[in-house]
Amino acid sequence: MTSDQRSVAAALSVGGRDDDLEKRLDEELTAFNTAATGATTEPLSVRVTDETGEPAGGLTAWTWGSLCSVDMLWVRDDLRNAGWGSRLMRAAETEAARRGCTDMIVSTYTFQAPGFYPRLGYRERGRIEGVPGGHEDVCFHKRLTPAEG
Repeated sequence: MTSDQRSVAAALSVGGRDDDLEKRLDEELTAFNTAATGATTEPLSVRVTDETGEPAGGLTAWTWGSLCSVDMLWVRDDLRNAGWGSRLMRAAETEAARRGCTDMIVSTYTFQAPGFYPRLGYRERGRIEGVPGGHEDVCFHKRLTPAEG
Protein backbone atom coordinates (compact mmCIF):
# COMPACT_ATOMS: atom_id res chain seq x y z
CA MET A 1 0.00 0.00 0.00
CA THR A 2 1.40 3.38 -0.97
CA SER A 3 1.24 6.43 1.27
CA ASP A 4 -1.62 7.68 -0.95
CA GLN A 5 -3.72 4.61 -0.16
CA ARG A 6 -4.29 5.02 3.56
CA SER A 7 -6.67 2.52 5.06
CA VAL A 8 -9.74 4.40 6.28
CA ALA A 9 -13.07 2.87 7.24
CA ALA A 10 -15.67 4.57 5.06
CA ALA A 11 -19.00 3.88 3.36
CA LEU A 12 -20.37 5.12 0.05
CA SER A 13 -24.03 6.04 -0.40
CA VAL A 14 -25.98 7.46 -3.32
CA GLY A 15 -29.18 9.47 -2.95
CA GLY A 16 -31.07 12.60 -3.85
CA ARG A 17 -30.67 16.08 -2.46
CA ASP A 18 -28.43 16.22 0.59
CA ASP A 19 -28.41 19.70 2.14
CA ASP A 20 -25.88 18.77 4.83
CA LEU A 21 -23.47 17.33 2.28
CA GLU A 22 -23.89 20.34 -0.02
CA LYS A 23 -23.15 22.71 2.86
CA ARG A 24 -20.07 20.72 3.91
CA LEU A 25 -18.71 20.49 0.35
CA ASP A 26 -19.20 24.22 -0.12
CA GLU A 27 -17.37 24.98 3.13
CA GLU A 28 -14.49 22.60 2.38
CA LEU A 29 -13.99 23.65 -1.24
CA THR A 30 -14.31 27.33 -0.42
CA ALA A 31 -11.66 26.98 2.29
CA PHE A 32 -9.36 25.07 -0.08
CA ASN A 33 -9.83 27.56 -2.92
CA THR A 34 -9.33 30.55 -0.62
CA ALA A 35 -6.12 29.04 0.76
CA ALA A 36 -4.85 28.32 -2.76
CA THR A 37 -5.68 31.73 -4.26
CA GLY A 38 -6.11 34.18 -1.41
CA ALA A 39 -9.45 35.20 -2.96
CA THR A 40 -12.78 34.73 -1.26
CA THR A 41 -16.08 33.77 -2.87
CA GLU A 42 -19.00 36.13 -2.40
CA PRO A 43 -22.60 35.62 -3.55
CA LEU A 44 -24.21 38.16 -5.87
CA SER A 45 -27.90 38.52 -6.67
CA VAL A 46 -30.10 40.93 -8.62
CA ARG A 47 -33.89 40.85 -8.21
CA VAL A 48 -36.84 42.25 -10.17
CA THR A 49 -40.12 42.57 -8.30
CA ASP A 50 -43.51 43.46 -9.73
CA GLU A 51 -45.98 46.01 -8.35
CA THR A 52 -47.29 43.43 -5.85
CA GLY A 53 -43.80 42.69 -4.53
CA GLU A 54 -43.67 39.28 -6.18
CA PRO A 55 -40.43 38.13 -7.83
CA ALA A 56 -40.65 38.78 -11.57
CA GLY A 57 -37.07 37.97 -12.46
CA GLY A 58 -33.64 37.62 -11.05
CA LEU A 59 -30.06 36.59 -11.34
CA THR A 60 -27.78 34.70 -8.99
CA ALA A 61 -24.02 34.61 -9.35
CA TRP A 62 -20.82 34.58 -7.34
CA THR A 63 -17.59 36.49 -7.46
CA TRP A 64 -14.19 35.01 -6.73
CA GLY A 65 -11.17 37.21 -7.13
CA SER A 66 -11.39 38.69 -10.62
CA LEU A 67 -14.10 36.29 -11.83
CA CYS A 68 -17.89 36.54 -11.74
CA SER A 69 -19.92 33.47 -12.70
CA VAL A 70 -23.65 33.67 -13.36
CA ASP A 71 -25.50 30.63 -12.00
CA MET A 72 -29.09 31.43 -12.92
CA LEU A 73 -30.98 34.12 -14.85
CA TRP A 74 -34.77 34.10 -15.12
CA VAL A 75 -37.46 36.57 -16.21
CA ARG A 76 -41.16 35.81 -15.80
CA ASP A 77 -43.01 35.08 -19.06
CA ASP A 78 -45.09 38.27 -19.05
CA LEU A 79 -41.96 40.45 -18.75
CA ARG A 80 -39.78 38.67 -21.32
CA ASN A 81 -38.59 40.67 -24.34
CA ALA A 82 -38.99 43.91 -22.36
CA GLY A 83 -35.29 44.37 -21.57
CA TRP A 84 -35.27 42.89 -18.07
CA GLY A 85 -32.71 40.19 -18.88
CA SER A 86 -30.30 42.81 -20.20
CA ARG A 87 -30.87 45.01 -17.16
CA LEU A 88 -30.24 42.09 -14.82
CA MET A 89 -26.99 41.22 -16.59
CA ARG A 90 -25.79 44.83 -16.71
CA ALA A 91 -26.52 45.29 -13.01
CA ALA A 92 -24.55 42.13 -12.24
CA GLU A 93 -21.68 43.28 -14.47
CA THR A 94 -21.59 46.65 -12.75
CA GLU A 95 -21.52 45.05 -9.29
CA ALA A 96 -18.90 42.51 -10.39
CA ALA A 97 -16.68 45.28 -11.75
CA ARG A 98 -17.18 47.23 -8.51
CA ARG A 99 -15.93 44.16 -6.66
CA GLY A 100 -12.81 44.08 -8.84
CA CYS A 101 -13.88 41.45 -11.37
CA THR A 102 -12.43 41.63 -14.85
CA ASP A 103 -14.19 38.58 -16.31
CA MET A 104 -17.73 37.17 -16.38
CA ILE A 105 -18.80 33.71 -17.44
CA VAL A 106 -22.20 32.15 -18.02
CA SER A 107 -23.56 29.06 -19.72
CA THR A 108 -26.94 28.36 -21.25
CA TYR A 109 -28.52 25.50 -23.14
CA THR A 110 -29.42 25.73 -26.82
CA PHE A 111 -33.12 25.57 -25.90
CA GLN A 112 -32.74 28.52 -23.52
CA ALA A 113 -30.99 31.75 -24.57
CA PRO A 114 -27.77 31.25 -26.58
CA GLY A 115 -28.61 34.24 -28.81
CA PHE A 116 -29.08 36.58 -25.84
CA TYR A 117 -25.54 36.75 -24.47
CA PRO A 118 -23.67 37.75 -27.66
CA ARG A 119 -25.93 40.83 -27.88
CA LEU A 120 -24.47 41.86 -24.51
CA GLY A 121 -20.89 41.44 -25.66
CA TYR A 122 -20.31 37.84 -24.54
CA ARG A 123 -18.25 35.56 -26.75
CA GLU A 124 -18.93 31.88 -27.10
CA ARG A 125 -16.00 29.92 -25.68
CA GLY A 126 -17.21 26.35 -25.97
CA ARG A 127 -20.03 23.87 -26.34
CA ILE A 128 -20.75 20.54 -24.77
CA GLU A 129 -22.74 18.58 -27.31
CA GLY A 130 -25.53 16.14 -26.51
CA VAL A 131 -26.52 17.46 -23.09
CA PRO A 132 -29.19 17.36 -22.02
CA GLY A 133 -30.93 14.93 -24.36
CA GLY A 134 -29.43 16.03 -27.66
CA HIS A 135 -29.14 19.76 -26.86
CA GLU A 136 -25.92 21.65 -26.15
CA ASP A 137 -24.51 23.55 -23.18
CA VAL A 138 -23.07 26.81 -24.56
CA CYS A 139 -20.39 28.62 -22.50
CA PHE A 140 -19.83 32.38 -22.78
CA HIS A 141 -17.20 34.82 -21.50
CA LYS A 142 -16.94 38.60 -21.35
CA ARG A 143 -14.07 40.85 -20.27
CA LEU A 144 -15.35 43.62 -18.06
CA THR A 145 -14.01 47.12 -18.49
CA PRO A 146 -13.59 49.76 -15.80
CA ALA A 147 -16.32 51.81 -17.51
CA GLU A 148 -18.79 49.09 -16.55
CA GLY A 149 -17.93 49.52 -12.89
